[in-house]
Amino acid sequence: MKTLRETLLVFDNQIRFTFRYKITIVLGMVQPVLYLLLFGPLLTKLGGMGSGNTWQTFVPGVLVYLALFGAGFCGFGIISDVRSGVIERMRVTPVSRFALLMGRVSREVAILLTQSFIIVSVGFLLGLRAGFLGILGAVVLVVLLGVALASLSLSLGVALKSEDQFAPLLTSAALPVMLLAGILLPMDLAPKWLDYLSHLNPLRYIVDAIRDLFADQFATRAVLEGTCVAVVLAVVCVALGIRTFSKENA
Repeated sequence: MKTLRETLLVFDNQIRFTFRYKITIVLGMVQPVLYLLLFGPLLTKLGGMGSGNTWQTFVPGVLVYLALFGAGFCGFGIISDVRSGVIERMRVTPVSRFALLMGRVSREVAILLTQSFIIVSVGFLLGLRAGFLGILGAVVLVVLLGVALASLSLSLGVALKSEDQFAPLLTSAALPVMLLAGILLPMDLAPKWLDYLSHLNPLRYIVDAIRDLFADQFATRAVLEGTCVAVVLAVVCVALGIRTFSKENA
């Protein structure tokens, strides 16, 4: 209970800070909708993508995109806290390192959940058809991915302490990871060598699993693999984050 209470305190502090910059909230909500509205209709012309209709293929990709470019970039925010001494001052508090990390990660998950709700709602207006259980299972995988990427990003931010190092590292990694995950187009459409290469990317398994869930296909190999990858990623990245926070504040 003590750890949960401390996590909620950090989360509340982070949410209050977020609401100081309302324009950032608006842009964060509008950007993925624009992505869906402007890019989705191009894909509907292709037809026959994946196991469901075009929106059952594209909407899951956008959800993973939000986790990658939202939670995955949250480390930028903590760099200024490290530089201004906020993280250093936290070392004298009795708050656990787990709560310090998960309070910030919870903020990213809350934003991700809000964006996901908006994207799925807009997707239904555009023609998406998916069952409630499939969407619920997909959101759970997106949350696990968000926890993993936010923990990893915060760890990198604390460790590097510099936007000049953090930005090129993140942007260099994000583009190939996004393309090889099949977020925009299913990797089944790719040449064999590119399809094989994409299996080295953990996000590929999560994207495939979410697409099956949106198509109401639950007992598939893709769902099993994607769930295992999401759980392992979340556990490993959270452990890495706690280790980094403990080391930096030791």
